Amino acid sequence: MLNITHVNLAKGFRGGERQTAILITELGKRADVRQQLVCREDSPLRQFLKNVPNLSYVTANHQFDGHFSSPKADVVHAHEAKAVHWAWLHHLLKKTPYILTRRVDAPVKDKWLNKQTYSNAFSRVAISNIIQGILEDKNWGHVDRVYSVKGDLPFDLEQSAQIRSQFPGKTLVGHIGALVDKHKGQKIIIEAARLLAKSHPHLQFLCLGDGKDKAELETLSADLTNLTWLGFHSNVGDYIHAFDYFVFPSRNEGLGSTLLDVIDAKVPIIASDAGGIPDIIKDEQTGLVIPNGDASALSNAIIALDQSQDLQKTLVEGALAHLNNFTPKVMAEGYLEIYRKAR
Repeated sequence: MLNITHVNLAKGFRGGERQTAILITELGKRADVRQQLVCREDSPLRQFLKNVPNLSYVTANHQFDGHFSSPKADVVHAHEAKAVHWAWLHHLLKKTPYILTRRVDAPVKDKWLNKQTYSNAFSRVAISNIIQGILEDKNWGHVDRVYSVKGDLPFDLEQSAQIRSQFPGKTLVGHIGALVDKHKGQKIIIEAARLLAKSHPHLQFLCLGDGKDKAELETLSADLTNLTWLGFHSNVGDYIHAFDYFVFPSRNEGLGSTLLDVIDAKVPIIASDAGGIPDIIKDEQTGLVIPNGDASALSNAIIALDQSQDLQKTLVEGALAHLNNFTPKVMAEGYLEIYRKAR
């Protein structure tokens, strides 16, 4: 029996928490694995994972909490930044080996604490090639790569049809992401929508999500009737299946796992070349790739996609074939190999 302690101390539920939940759920299918999750008392992960067998919880509302109430494990897996600190402290206290997953493509700062927490891990796991390179450049130890995966989002085609019916006669160009422009690049979408407003009035941009830049983005696009801010909705799968095309002009991105769910829905994609996105989107094979920050390139790519059903079909077929590298089973097997080496 392999005993794994996962640690995720995040308050909300974003991409990293979703990947944590997918991994724990997939490992829960195995009779030879027992898991526990160290998380906040109010962590949304508790609700998402309530039906996973052989899973217990340890409450930790900060990095110093929960160490002595946590049962002995073979390996600790830290899923986010505060969890890395928790795992390092736990290693000092109980000598339990730990691994960490790095999900963002920003350089790791040369701080004493970062060097200690990263270099003492058994493995530093990157979710994309670019993150792997960033970690290897630090020379703080061996780096493994295990891709994030699609989430098998639930969807209801009747709900998708209802969403489409709100925009009769329109071709829907969708986007999903936190409304934080320095990360997701929604201002680029605004510029592209403005470039296409008169020449392609049948294109309607729909942006799903919420965030700190909401008011600014709405103000910047107040004159555009071809761009709709939908706000946050939990039924993301319904919206993805309502889209005709999907745009993802992120300015930085660890991998962009949302793209995997879009591929699964057979929606053609246009994405920037930022961060780990090129691991998923390969130009004219699994999607169309545009230079980071280029609204003109985005608008031209949308036109090219809109004018060619053959191109749409080629990209969807290529993306679906590539999706086999990004399944929960493949991710779980990758981590299990690392866990077994670490214990």
